[in-house]
Amino acid sequence: MRILITGGAGFIGSHLCEKYVKEKHTVICLDNFMSGNLVNIRGLLNYGNFKLIKGDVRDFDLLEKIISKVDVIMHLAAQIHTDKSIVEPRLTYDINVLGTQNILELAKRYDVSKIIYASTSEVYGTAEYTPMDELHPLNPSHPYGASKLAADRMCYAYKKTYGLPIYIMRPFNTYGPRQKDNGYGAVISIFTRRVLSNKNPIIFGNGNQVRDYVYIEDIVRAYDAILNSSPLMDSIFNFGTGVGITISDLANLIIAKCSRQDILNPSYTDPRPGEVDKLICNAKKAQDILNWKSQYSIHVGLNIFIDWYSNYNMEGWENPL
Repeated sequence: MRILITGGAGFIGSHLCEKYVKEKHTVICLDNFMSGNLVNIRGLLNYGNFKLIKGDVRDFDLLEKIISKVDVIMHLAAQIHTDKSIVEPRLTYDINVLGTQNILELAKRYDVSKIIYASTSEVYGTAEYTPMDELHPLNPSHPYGASKLAADRMCYAYKKTYGLPIYIMRPFNTYGPRQKDNGYGAVISIFTRRVLSNKNPIIFGNGNQVRDYVYIEDIVRAYDAILNSSPLMDSIFNFGTGVGITISDLANLIIAKCSRQDILNPSYTDPRPGEVDKLICNAKKAQDILNWKSQYSIHVGLNIFIDWYSNYNMEGWENPL
């Protein structure tokens, strides 16, 4: 297949690029390097079936040249950071909503055989019940979640209106190697960096917020399950472990796994605006239809991640382009 992966130099996108290049598919990686990084995909640059294009999903003309020649689109390109969305809501909307509409319009024009859209559990907002299935009310509490919900619903509308073969993934909090550990990075990476540097992890609010953390390899398997499925009646799938952990417990677990429990403790600061209180996944539909189930507990996933992080040279991670 010829697979376009937007946001392919990012955390999840780079793992997908690696998988499908090594499986001998032709992979086109599109990334504007706003948050993606060349380091993530540099091992693929010498493969003849891998093509890197520096570009933006808001560039309709560029997208048309690419999409006219592909079979499958995995659309991950997005402004993915909650904090940044609060500071720059217009940018977040432009990338996440208008960029997605460009993808959909061109996929429709060129009869792309399958589109997999990376939505997020943040479209649900704070849990009204747990575990949260795909029928849970959609009440995002910050601009990032709202922008992803708008794109999520537009994907669904294009499927219903035009019969577009699109599938909507709602992964819960994903973590693993290549996840950013600074700036608008994710909490596990940031906590790990601080703890290994003998600094207390900093928690916003009281630390009682609950999250469902799913390891990157499980999410790669989720994409693959959809890619290789026959046409499905259902188009929306949650992916998570079904097990929640508080942010305080997560911080203490990372401290213990890094053997810093005698010298470090979590520090607490003011809560962030729009913070979601609880997210715990119900992935029964994915299990029943796609035969997908999380294989990595938080303990196993953290062991792998901390080992990787401890041995990885983070110097030069910030974008060399």
